[in-house]
Amino acid sequence: MTDTASKVLDRVLVLEMVRVTEAAAIAAAKLVGRGDEKAADAAAVEAMRAALNELAMDGTVVIGEGERDEAPMLFIGEKVGSAIGSGPKIDIALDPLEGTTITAKAGPNALAVLAIAEEGELLNAPDVYMEKLAVGPGYPDGVIDLAKSPTENIHAIAAAKGVEPHEIIACVLDRPRHEALVAELRAIGCGVMLIGDGDVAGVIATTDPDTTVDVYMGSGGAPEGVLACAALRCIGGQFKGRLLFRNDAERGRAAKWGVTDLDRIYDLTDLAKGDCIFAATGVTDGSLLAGVKRKAGKMTTESVVMRASSGTVRWVKGEHRLG
Repeated sequence: MTDTASKVLDRVLVLEMVRVTEAAAIAAAKLVGRGDEKAADAAAVEAMRAALNELAMDGTVVIGEGERDEAPMLFIGEKVGSAIGSGPKIDIALDPLEGTTITAKAGPNALAVLAIAEEGELLNAPDVYMEKLAVGPGYPDGVIDLAKSPTENIHAIAAAKGVEPHEIIACVLDRPRHEALVAELRAIGCGVMLIGDGDVAGVIATTDPDTTVDVYMGSGGAPEGVLACAALRCIGGQFKGRLLFRNDAERGRAAKWGVTDLDRIYDLTDLAKGDCIFAATGVTDGSLLAGVKRKAGKMTTESVVMRASSGTVRWVKGEHRLG
């Protein structure tokens, strides 16, 4: 964990972050299973933005819903908070609804996610794909390496854990682009847990023995990589990431956000450094958190909030009166 806590973050209460993710989760939960991804995402975005604007901070969205011309609110560069120009300067990475398709189809592991840090401590990642490799705490430094093949990484993880490769479980997004990866993993006897969406939860799953997930592999959104790294900074683990570019437009987008080395392999602290706070609230039931539940006259939520400087992890259950 970090050596010192941030005095800036001390002025933004940890539990306030939970209130923000709770608001987004509750708004999105009203559209679970309705088949409308855009409506669910829009509800979560509006609720999260309103909650952020109640906080006494000078916040800047560095990971958000897209660029100004693509997103009406919570776009990259947007200022939020009730003390813009006078409050503590905070960088914010967010995904008001991580798993829009999951929510529309009432599937598992949809989350409202948020990470904050002092100004300049979170990578302003372009909205492109990122090749990701992550493990939880307890392994020797350098056990994973994107310069090595999936087979070599599985063997290294297995050796460090003191087991055979066939006892390792890898979490991979279920996408056609991962067919060769899945085939290689299964060829060495490795188990593969395929998930339909939600790779922030997939990375975090490597930190929890109860999930049985040992490693996260494959490509997903770069912004989600920053959010996942903020969580790993709080609870431990290792992460390697490399941006993937499909065309000149995506390379140009990277240049706009200051990315000059297009082949760079990013470490955990390249994406999230210093003291940071990570919060998430379940929208639908998942391996990390229970989803929002409607009961007589109220809705219940389950959230987690973590801080890097202390290594503290708080699990928060909330009851919210309807109306």
